[in-house]
Amino acid sequence: MWDPTKSSKSVTRMTGHQQPVVHAQFSPDGKYIVSGSFDKSLRIWDGHTGKFIVVLRGHFAQVYQVAWSIDSRMLVSGSKDTTLKVWTMKTKKMMFDLPGHADEIYSVDWSPDGEKVASGGKDRLVKLWRH
Repeated sequence: MWDPTKSSKSVTRMTGHQQPVVHAQFSPDGKYIVSGSFDKSLRIWDGHTGKFIVVLRGHFAQVYQVAWSIDSRMLVSGSKDTTLKVWTMKTKKMMFDLPGHADEIYSVDWSPDGEKVASGGKDRLVKLWRH
């Protein structure tokens, strides 16, 4: 985490993942940062201080991408394990496990209305999931 208007040096280092981090994203409200890693986990950090909040576990293989819902209440993760996981920030636990792809999931995103999730993967499919 760093403030490019003040310095070229980082403000804080957020450590904890045991393997490469492949995706990091601020929540739309700026309250959180989520990171996804080849260590099969997601980590949630405070979006203002970088302080660690919680680790989310549920995937059985590398996490490739994560995306926040527009209201910052949920996030979705896609993995090499062929599943999507939907997580709620209220309890910081998994809400839904969404199997359905035949291979690794490389891309996930929420619709602007927060009602749907799109996913794409190695199986050459784009799937739409309704909340």
